[in-house]
Amino acid sequence: MAPPRRDVVSEVSSRGAPAYRGVGPTVDRVSEETNTSSDRRVVIVGAGMAGVQTAIALREQGWQGEITLLGAEPHQPYDRPPLSKSVLLGKAEGSAFAVDFGSLGIDLRLGLTATGLRAAEHVLDTDEGPLGYDVLVVATGAEPIGLPGAGDLPGVHVLRTVDDAERLRPVLTRQQDIVAVGAGWIGAEFATAAREAGCRVTVVEAADRPLAGAMPAEVAAHMVDWYAHSGARLLTGARVTAVEPGAVVLDDGTRLPADAVVVGIGARPATGWLAGSGVELAADRSVVTDDRLRTSLPDVYAVGDCASFPSARYGERLLVHHWDNALQGPRTVAENIVHGPEEGSVYDPVPYFWSEQFGRFVQYAGHHAAADELVWRGDPASAAWTVCWLRSGVLVALLAVGRPRDLAQGRKLIEKGAVLDRTRAADASVPLKAAVV
Repeated sequence: MAPPRRDVVSEVSSRGAPAYRGVGPTVDRVSEETNTSSDRRVVIVGAGMAGVQTAIALREQGWQGEITLLGAEPHQPYDRPPLSKSVLLGKAEGSAFAVDFGSLGIDLRLGLTATGLRAAEHVLDTDEGPLGYDVLVVATGAEPIGLPGAGDLPGVHVLRTVDDAERLRPVLTRQQDIVAVGAGWIGAEFATAAREAGCRVTVVEAADRPLAGAMPAEVAAHMVDWYAHSGARLLTGARVTAVEPGAVVLDDGTRLPADAVVVGIGARPATGWLAGSGVELAADRSVVTDDRLRTSLPDVYAVGDCASFPSARYGERLLVHHWDNALQGPRTVAENIVHGPEEGSVYDPVPYFWSEQFGRFVQYAGHHAAADELVWRGDPASAAWTVCWLRSGVLVALLAVGRPRDLAQGRKLIEKGAVLDRTRAADASVPLKAAVV
């Protein structure tokens, strides 16, 4: 049994939150399954998608004890993908989850930051004092990597939170000169929104191509022209050496006009607060979990952007910084907490994400790192095409540009471990599911 709890953190009311709808499966009623959870507390650190979904999934699975959900931001929990789209462009005021936390018996506490963990005592330390737990779920997500040397310079922005989006919105409204550093997914999405708002945009990428960390060169090459066609300027093989008032200086001496600088060079797991706690961290700073999302410490789980997990499907440990992972993982965590690991489930998903950029709907499923063959479907110079990655003939990953049916069918085929006929798979007129051997 865990030691007696010491709880001196002040209550934060969740009254007035809108009724639940649209964040995962609808909760019509709490399960009537009898369990021994009624006198136990789950504390969830992080009120993003992964944390909110974990709290909801616990109730769906029949957890009858306390659930305390901590959010470091003062805002009601919200969805992040709209921040680089509708929220940034002023088409929406926010993206708060429509969840009535009070009616679900979830104690939501906002503006509260975890500062440490004393696992032997089952105590979480916060900036407002210690909080006892019986089970702890780490769902603190990721934090953006800053531009070296830029620090807190005025006019330098990141885009991770709703406050970031609100600070950037006036920049787009004034149609200023903007330099976006990084041509990854977030950089492309921001450049898309900025061009839609009428801003002059230059995207600076240190690598020799966009999406260098996500896509192989032969695929990314076909995305280069997307920038020019949208009116954005893309500079590859360029590094920022200084940010000055009104300008960004590159390593070759080029000075780019910049009323604002937006940095999108990646994110890392927000796990610094776990230093010295005994929770095992990987070299990439992710919390190391097993296939049931348990950490190295008893009664401590981790889920979402901050956690890496072993994939039997791909034969390696995966760290997935995407929305779908934060949606799916919590169901596994909840099952294992409520029913126990013996009756719970293993987490080995087919990773999935999507992006809207430069007028294109881009979707990806799977993990292509170990693939040994690439098959094209359609002309990559057109508006709609697909890439399939195979390993010994088995479909392991798929990128679909403007072909959502390929993605939907391909994702199911990856889950099944389907072997494809290469000739039929390369024929864009043949449904992907019809290319199975």
